[in-house]
Amino acid sequence: MKLSQVAAQLYTVRDHCRDAAGLKQTAAKLRAIGYPAVQVSGIGPIPDAEIVAILRGEGLSICATHELSQQILDEPEQAIARLQRLGCRFTAYPYPAGIDFTDAGHVETLVRKLDVAGAKFRAAGLQLGYHNHAIEFVKFRGAPVLEYIYAQTAPENLSAEIDTFWIHYGGGDVVEWVRRLRGRQTCMHLKDYGFTAENKHTWCEVGTGTLPFARIIAEAEAGGCEWFIVEQDTCPGDPFDSLRQSFDYIKANLVG
Repeated sequence: MKLSQVAAQLYTVRDHCRDAAGLKQTAAKLRAIGYPAVQVSGIGPIPDAEIVAILRGEGLSICATHELSQQILDEPEQAIARLQRLGCRFTAYPYPAGIDFTDAGHVETLVRKLDVAGAKFRAAGLQLGYHNHAIEFVKFRGAPVLEYIYAQTAPENLSAEIDTFWIHYGGGDVVEWVRRLRGRQTCMHLKDYGFTAENKHTWCEVGTGTLPFARIIAEAEAGGCEWFIVEQDTCPGDPFDSLRQSFDYIKANLVG
């Protein structure tokens, strides 16, 4: 993994990106930490042209986005147009909102729409991915529904945006899932899994939790992953401090 492939997920600092002024301050802080790129997700209603101008002005590229789940399924052309405005190739279906994974009709409709939408993204020179949480480890026809999603969609139409925390939380082996999706994973969310003395799981900075990132990264690199995106859903203090800690660990221990 090269440092040029490491990005910050803006969702981590979402409370600081509610308007253009906040986004500009955030971008400057992330660039000062060393991040060369960001994933656009969770920010306020800022016009796309302004997002591009702010981020480029601070020396940051946009590696990926998350677009609205329902829009991707039912109005993919709108999501495609936004990516084109942002000058970004990758996006991901962020969450199965309104999908009942115990209902076969829901699951089959979801995978059909993802495949159709993904084909439209591909025709436009873009790539649709699937961002997992733990809910996809609900069993469907004897296996995690995440297996069915990838088995029933064409790899060229739907790539993987593995979230390391949620794979582990759902009971999966992160290294094995990265290996399983070799050649299909374009982006990855680096998110560490911690545990507290109060017997609760917690999101923590990369390198401070339990996940074997050296093995995860090695397998992801072998599979052609292009972007390694640092995300932390909640932080113990200032989220910029958490993003700095993760970046410093990655730079010192995971960058080849």
